[in-house]
Amino acid sequence: MTQSLLVGHAQRPSAAKTPVRTIDALLERAVTHGSVPGVVAVVTGPEGLRYQGTAGRLLVHDGVPATADTMFRWASMTKAITSVAALQLIERGVLDLDTEVASLLPAHGELPVLDGFDGATPRLRPARSRATLRHLLTHTAGHAYPWAHADLFRYHQVTGTPHILSGRRAALAAPLVADPGTGWQYGASTDWLGLLVEAVSGRDLASYLSEFVLAPLGATDATFEPTARQLESVMAIHQRTRDGRLHRSGVDLPRAAEFAAGGQGLYGSARSFARFMQALLRGGELAGARILQPETATGLFRDQLGNTPLPGAIRSSMPELMNDLPPFPFRQGWSLAFHLVLEDVPGMRRAGSGDWAGLFNSYYWIDPGARVAGALFTQVLPFFDARVVELALELEKATYQGLV
Repeated sequence: MTQSLLVGHAQRPSAAKTPVRTIDALLERAVTHGSVPGVVAVVTGPEGLRYQGTAGRLLVHDGVPATADTMFRWASMTKAITSVAALQLIERGVLDLDTEVASLLPAHGELPVLDGFDGATPRLRPARSRATLRHLLTHTAGHAYPWAHADLFRYHQVTGTPHILSGRRAALAAPLVADPGTGWQYGASTDWLGLLVEAVSGRDLASYLSEFVLAPLGATDATFEPTARQLESVMAIHQRTRDGRLHRSGVDLPRAAEFAAGGQGLYGSARSFARFMQALLRGGELAGARILQPETATGLFRDQLGNTPLPGAIRSSMPELMNDLPPFPFRQGWSLAFHLVLEDVPGMRRAGSGDWAGLFNSYYWIDPGARVAGALFTQVLPFFDARVVELALELEKATYQGLV
């Protein structure tokens, strides 16, 4: 049964019930039809939550009910939070967008570029340029993920190098797939960004994020290392089979990672992530706590790529983790923290909105023009599951029809 609430909505109560019932019905139907095992959806404005609803269970057909306290692997939704940490250090004058990564992390300057294969032997060469902090923030540093890059996938296979989801530091030695500054590639840039935050701040990433980003926002359940009690409320990862059914997946994040993965390592509730989105809608401040200066927060919604295009369709190299991604149908860009939509989407977000997603099919968007943000959390593989994507789109459409 769906549990929902509406907070801070200015319309008459009778008018406010319609969008709530609509979203409730969307969540319930998604569970009933097997689109998700369980789900939590949140919609927030600058003033606070406008909607929060839950449906389903932590384990399909057998788990305890999903609630507002359910914990999720945020996966790549972690990236925006690590990016904010780096921007704080720029505001304090201890980093600069043009700081060379290797000046603080020499190992990054030693990463070769993978230029293909000679038979079964990887063809590696020195990088022709040095990555900067700007490159890490905008995913133009040359890093890729093996599940979205065939040559890098093959490199991991033939060398035995662990990939980034293993939680092993050796994964950070994977080669670049392009010279820094030459194009957009999505990969482990934000994991290196987390190491950079540690090197400059003198703090481990977990404690830095807790003290300077998460705790000030009241996102107190967000963590790289869930307690035993928190693990009881983490939704299980599910796998979609060829017949469309869901079963518990054998894939999971490591329980004892060797480093705090700034690109994908956080766990937390939907409510905590909503507070992060709310702060960005408010120009970097929430409840008297400021995590970014207004000009920095506003700048997060400006394109940083210029004439560098984002890719069209992306082919999956690991179908168990990711489906093929189709071309994005609207003008797009990338900020210093997340993907940007550069034109209005009819009936949905406006130009200048930021968004991204997590590997386990959780999705968010932040629309400063309409002063609204929303997120859908579940735990399903492979990424870009058509049924979950449809649910995320329906959540957004219902939001703009009734809550904006």
